[in-house]
Amino acid sequence: ALVAQLLAAGRISPEQARLAPRIPMASAVTAEADSGGHTDNRPLTILLPMIKAVGLRCKALQGYEEPVLVGAAGGIATPFAVHAAFALGASYVVTGTVNQACVEASTSDRVRSLLAQCEQADIAMAPAADMFEMGIKVQVLKRGTMFAMRAQKLYDLYRRYSSLEELPAKVREQLERQFFRESLPEVWQATRAFFAERAPQMIDKAETDPKLKMALVFRSYLGRSSSWANQGEADRQIDYQIWCGPAMGAFNQWARGSVLETPDQRRVGAVAANLMVGAAVLRRASVLQAFGCEIDAAELQWLVRPRPKSEIYENLRQGVS
Repeated sequence: ALVAQLLAAGRISPEQARLAPRIPMASAVTAEADSGGHTDNRPLTILLPMIKAVGLRCKALQGYEEPVLVGAAGGIATPFAVHAAFALGASYVVTGTVNQACVEASTSDRVRSLLAQCEQADIAMAPAADMFEMGIKVQVLKRGTMFAMRAQKLYDLYRRYSSLEELPAKVREQLERQFFRESLPEVWQATRAFFAERAPQMIDKAETDPKLKMALVFRSYLGRSSSWANQGEADRQIDYQIWCGPAMGAFNQWARGSVLETPDQRRVGAVAANLMVGAAVLRRASVLQAFGCEIDAAELQWLVRPRPKSEIYENLRQGVS
């Protein structure tokens, strides 16, 4: 319908209109499984094949000359995960949580240190700042921080009460002393100034809707918690909001005892190269096993451990011979 309108308006030529249906709206789509931040907690083994099947149906239905590429994200943190993603049919892989632990990430050394200590169970779901009222959650690091618990308490209070004035005195005192470290009227003034620059209409609504006003005040804690983490504010570490998935724990376990164990040695290029080289080794091993070769599992674990930078790029140069 849109193409027909463009043709009628003279914005495109008849030839362009004829060819348009054969060009996909997206040449590549990434299937994001269980990950840090906004996530549906879906397993990659279920999500990726389903989305890949949709891409194949679209190609057949529309007659696309080129396939729609489907990449894999979420849980991509070890060579085993990379190898598994390609075995599922991924066209490419995308890393996320592990990049945040690298020196190039726009965050603080304190955050990198906490991420380097993360184990697979050190994560939790917490209310999201941008969709707080709807109860949408994000996956965050819970090790070394109380953000998830405090954010959930704010959401529970939002559900239970209709305004800031309804909050019991004891609860109000706790919020002002522990969460915000200033009075709620002061928090509202700061929140008001924030929205005055970005969305002035929200202020007018909040002034007449006490429930919305309470939501905006509570959201200010969730919003600032990310800034405290990125800036590395020492006295706010207990309130850090750090998006993180279980992949971080898997990466730390894999990197333990190697050059990539400490945060100051983690660089995105070295991490990516180790993941891809390791996945290539596993792929070759799986082919050899399919032909009946016996491969020691312990030996394979050692072969895909992180290597020194010089060795990584030498392996890449030689084609992982």
